[in-house]
Parts: sequence; structure tokens; C-alpha cells
Amino acid sequence: MSLSPGFTDYVLELLTSLGGVSARRMFGGAGLFRDGVMFALLDDDVIYVRVNDALQADLQAQGSIPWVYSMKRDGGLQVADYWRMPETATDDPEEASAIAKRAYAAALIRKTLRERKPAKKKAAKSPKSRAPAKAARKRVKSNG
Repeated sequence: MSLSPGFTDYVLELLTSLGGVSARRMFGGAGLFRDGVMFALLDDDVIYVRVNDALQADLQAQGSIPWVYSMKRDGGLQVADYWRMPETATDDPEEASAIAKRAYAAALIRKTLRERKPAKKKAAKSPKSRAPAKAARKRVKSNG
């Protein structure tokens, strides 16, 4: 990920009408946030927006492609739920903001679903694995 000087400022100005958008540097690129929710990322001077099924279909119909990154461990490629903002939108604040609003809504729903999801329970230890600890506690109590 890398960005040219001034690209992040350009994107923030492009999305001014959305209101409350900020950028945070991440791995040479940047994430775009609104109310603490990341809804877009900037990489190699390209805007990628978070998608749901409907937004993905609309962007795909316009020739957009997903953000793909390389996994360092095995060199495999990983496709993310971020899709390239169309070239027409990068020169049109109204179109860019409309897409960004949809991306923010998709990111907000995803965040809400994640927060509602119950935490995974740790696997219960078998009775045998508790026996040594239980015996040790008994020894401590009887010696104390």
C-alpha cells in the first residue's frame, strides 16, 4: 500500500458533503472512517469502498474490481469486501458521496452484526484435566 502526497487530502475534500470523514494511515495506505467505522480504504491512489451484495453488484456492473492483497505466509491472494470506486466518481463529489454513503451503511451494518454476535465460548476442559489442579488446591488448603 502506498499513497502519493496529497491524495488523502484530495479524497477527504471529495467526500466533504458526507461529513465527519477522517483518515488514518495504515500500512502505507489509509482507512477512511466516519463515527469510528471504517467504510473505505486508500491504496496506490485508488479508493476502495466497503460493499454489501447490492453495492458490489452495482460496482461490478460498472467494471469495478475488488481490493486484493497478498498473504505473506503463503503468498496467496486474498479478496476483501472492498471494491474500487468507479473512475467517474473520483471526479464527481456527488457520485463519490452517494457511493460512500452506501459503503458507510454497509460497514455500519457489518459492525452492528459483529457486536451482536456472541463471543465464542472456550472449550470446556475435560474432568481429567481439572483433577491435578483440584488436588493441588486441596494440598494447599490442608497445609495452610
